[in-house]
Amino acid sequence: MTASAAGLSIREVALRDGLQIEAPVSLDGKRRMLDAIVATGVKRVEATSFVSPTAVPALADAEQLAALLPTYEDKGIEFSALVAGFGGVKRALAAGMNRLEYVVSASESHSKANVGRGVEESLALTRDIADAVHAVGGHLEVIVAIAFDCPFEGRTPAAKVVDLAGRAAELGADTLCLGDTIGTATPARTDALVRAVTDVAPDHHLGCHFHDTRGTGLASAWSAYQAGVRRFDASIGGLGGCPFAPGASGNIATEELVYLFEDGGIDTGLGLAETVAAARVAVDVVGHPLPSRFLNIDA
Repeated sequence: MTASAAGLSIREVALRDGLQIEAPVSLDGKRRMLDAIVATGVKRVEATSFVSPTAVPALADAEQLAALLPTYEDKGIEFSALVAGFGGVKRALAAGMNRLEYVVSASESHSKANVGRGVEESLALTRDIADAVHAVGGHLEVIVAIAFDCPFEGRTPAAKVVDLAGRAAELGADTLCLGDTIGTATPARTDALVRAVTDVAPDHHLGCHFHDTRGTGLASAWSAYQAGVRRFDASIGGLGGCPFAPGASGNIATEELVYLFEDGGIDTGLGLAETVAAARVAVDVVGHPLPSRFLNIDA
């Protein structure tokens, strides 16, 4: 298998997951980040989240950010947005965004902290959300959050994650993603979970979303790739974290993911120098250092 045939697709999540725990960044600052992100060559960008502006004030300008995206329509980028409920779906569709990610937590405690609903209630919404998205020709990804561990309940049973992923596929999800929300995944657990979910939803492309709290994010991404995953989330500079998951650190850094896979002969489609440059823009925009080790080599 050639490097290009075995390549992976990175979704840049700095504008959403990366900024959600930051002090609100101006729309101009987000535009600067967006310009730098587009320059990396990335083809999938999670642009914002249509959630409660009270709960996540950093993303209160979702509609205004969405209005900027047509400027980049000649770049061939798939822009997406995260939603937490049907109200967010309606807002996103009205703003012209029809590639959506919907989160279903795998623990009751996190689900209630994150969206104020239990797991089953959240999962049950998948059908109506999928129908609304598909009615306008859109695409729905269901992200199973807390797929490895919960900050409130401890280790997440793999069987529960597999069950939720399989049922989400049946309810209309087009693709699935495993969310390592608090950054505790390891290569061995990743391999086992990816293979188990793939078995119950073989026709659904599976992605992975790793945080790097315990320093195992990149190793887990490599393990997921070996198990067949080709879709990964990452954030320039390692920016990010979850406001509803105590202890969660930033995402795996895009530039580190690019460095790891490109050096292994696996095409990412992103320029490493451009990705590092984008991370430096993010540092300037948020006004503080970011955790990426690659970024800070010569800082």
